[in-house]
Amino acid sequence: MTVNDRLLRALRRQSVDRTPVWFMRQAGRYLPEYRDVRGDRDILEVCREPELAVEITLQPLRRMPLDAAIVFSDIMQPLAAIGVGVRIEAGTGPVVDEPIRAAADLERLRPLEPDVDEPYLLETIRLARKELSVPLIGFAGAPFTLATYLVDGGPSRDHVRTKALMHEDPAAWRSLMERLASIVRAHLDAQIEAGAQVVQLFDSWVGTLDPLDYDRDVAPFVRRILEDLAVPSIHFGVGTAHLLREMRDAGGDAIGIDWRMPLDLAWEAFGTDRAIQGNLDPAVCTGSWPAAERKALQVLERAAMRDGHVFNLGHGVLPETPVENLQRLVDLVHERTER
Repeated sequence: MTVNDRLLRALRRQSVDRTPVWFMRQAGRYLPEYRDVRGDRDILEVCREPELAVEITLQPLRRMPLDAAIVFSDIMQPLAAIGVGVRIEAGTGPVVDEPIRAAADLERLRPLEPDVDEPYLLETIRLARKELSVPLIGFAGAPFTLATYLVDGGPSRDHVRTKALMHEDPAAWRSLMERLASIVRAHLDAQIEAGAQVVQLFDSWVGTLDPLDYDRDVAPFVRRILEDLAVPSIHFGVGTAHLLREMRDAGGDAIGIDWRMPLDLAWEAFGTDRAIQGNLDPAVCTGSWPAAERKALQVLERAAMRDGHVFNLGHGVLPETPVENLQRLVDLVHERTER
């Protein structure tokens, strides 16, 4: 049973007693207990062991009074579940063995059947819910971000091959996005049915697009994913200051923004009819506490205690972040925003 519902209330832009706070990648390499449990195993392998994934999901909440847990998984997990040859290489990220380069390659992307293809994820969610008194967040990668890995074959600074496919073969691009949108929506719906109370859609690399390309080639598929979800949703992107209105129109109860744009200006850009999540620079948390405190207070000042703010970093927790800084950050946000 959820006792602490601050996150759920904030996402609905309702009043809260304190601003809710959680961190992207809050279960991860900055925690020594995470490193001990995971060892040198591939993250996708760990995700397939529900008891282990639950343990990792819960670890940060034993350290600090966060207002949400996020299920331990990976955005590439549903693609691996349907047979895409993908591995997560240390220091590199997702690497796809056989990238998609032509329309014929799309046949490798079959529909996702969550109960059959990823039962371990659903069991992780069910088990975690029994242990939690805060909401559990499920998540997925957005179609464009997944496409960048599938087409470029791995992390890319410029996403050259992805953009080339988008512009040179619009029919193949639409087919790719339609397939990915169906996979992602099935992935999220299954997590919700298993017990996830919030979902976040990560579009980490969509900031590489201009607004016209986003509206034409990405937004319709994001809208299909986020429309009529059974729980509140957070729509997050990196480097998307120029896309905030377009992302708002594509959907999401809250828009997550990175650290590059002040919160109040972002809110003005997409309107106060949505909640907002963010947006402390994660790099600041790797240094001294006074520096992190100073920047966190600036974020809170920009938020101005308005309903609908979820405090988070502007991207994921970095591995070199001292645990103590995050612990003090949670306390700071709660103390300074008490109503």
